[in-house]
Amino acid sequence: MARGLVFILLTLFIDTVGFGIIIPPLPQLIMQLTGEGLSAAARYGGWLMFVFAALQFFAAPVLGNLSDRFGRRPVLLTSMAAFGLDYLVMGAAPTLTWLFVSRAIAGICGATYAVANAYVADLTTPEERAKRFGLLGAAWGTGFIIGPALGGLLGQIGPRLPFFVAAGLALANVTYGYFALPESLSAEQRRPFSLARANPLGSFLRMRRYPVVIGLIGALLLYQIAHDANPSTWTYFTMEKFHWSPFDVGLSMAFIGLTFAIVQATSIGPIVARIGERRTIYIGLTLYIVGYMSLAFVTRGWMVYVCILPFALGTIANPSIRSIMSRALPANEQGELQGAIASMAGMTAIVAPVFMTQLFSHYTSAAAPIRFPGVAFFAAGILTLGALIVAAFVLRHTQARAV
Repeated sequence: MARGLVFILLTLFIDTVGFGIIIPPLPQLIMQLTGEGLSAAARYGGWLMFVFAALQFFAAPVLGNLSDRFGRRPVLLTSMAAFGLDYLVMGAAPTLTWLFVSRAIAGICGATYAVANAYVADLTTPEERAKRFGLLGAAWGTGFIIGPALGGLLGQIGPRLPFFVAAGLALANVTYGYFALPESLSAEQRRPFSLARANPLGSFLRMRRYPVVIGLIGALLLYQIAHDANPSTWTYFTMEKFHWSPFDVGLSMAFIGLTFAIVQATSIGPIVARIGERRTIYIGLTLYIVGYMSLAFVTRGWMVYVCILPFALGTIANPSIRSIMSRALPANEQGELQGAIASMAGMTAIVAPVFMTQLFSHYTSAAAPIRFPGVAFFAAGILTLGALIVAAFVLRHTQARAV
């Protein structure tokens, strides 16, 4: 099954490259289609993320449960094919409406990360899961090294070219996966599909049987809303405050990917082994708070790179949270768990992009009471502090009950 793990890592890498490629040129494409300025493009960009997230919120539990019934392989391949189609439609979009259509397609079928996590849980012992989830984060980070930088370069040629390149990568990966990806969930471990469980409410109700899981989902809810400040406003923030070009934006995001990949690939296992998963979560979330607050008040473009470092170190938290949650469930409910987490992320992404981009748009407009381009990052720091408090309460309460 080592071949399967390698393919999953490659899948997330290519998926992230494709996602990263389109971020730098997206504001330009929106402005080209609408004829409006950057502040208005930020609002449209927020609504595009809203459509994707809203549909993923409802679709993710269905796909997670389908992977528990039919296996991870067919769901992964379908999801990757949908992303390829999504990028093709975006690249060829004649109007803004078609961008929304393509995001809807991706939202319905976008289960790559959730099913990939379930795939890794199938192949990994409970003791090794934090480390393996860290490798998934490293694949994401490595893709983010190449994707935004490539998107910035291609965007200099034309705002549509990066979307077609992303489509080609996604569809090539589907072709490779059709021949190379083995199934990870044996027939004996599969369970019947239940519509009552394959919806957001049903998934969350099932998780109530595991107090630590439902509690940490609450912490992840706040963490994820805060996290969405980055993809929602990064391009607009850096362009507005420092007048960065798409290439500058891509370069900064490549640096994010590089630092994230280094931390995820080399640090998760040793840190967890030394201080345990609970302390790893506390330290990681604290570092995220430092990163957000620093970005909110940064005054020079070069300082952005310094602020990225606490973010990179803070990524040790997420794999540890997922590992604790995963260990609480049996093998045939891992897909349901990851679907519930993906649905939660979809729910936050319904709210966060609109909220964060509207905050940015308001505090950079002529009507703003004060000019504060970093307001979304300030809000993210407060939300992450809430996540830290919730996680500490849940983990200490669970630990006390176990004694």
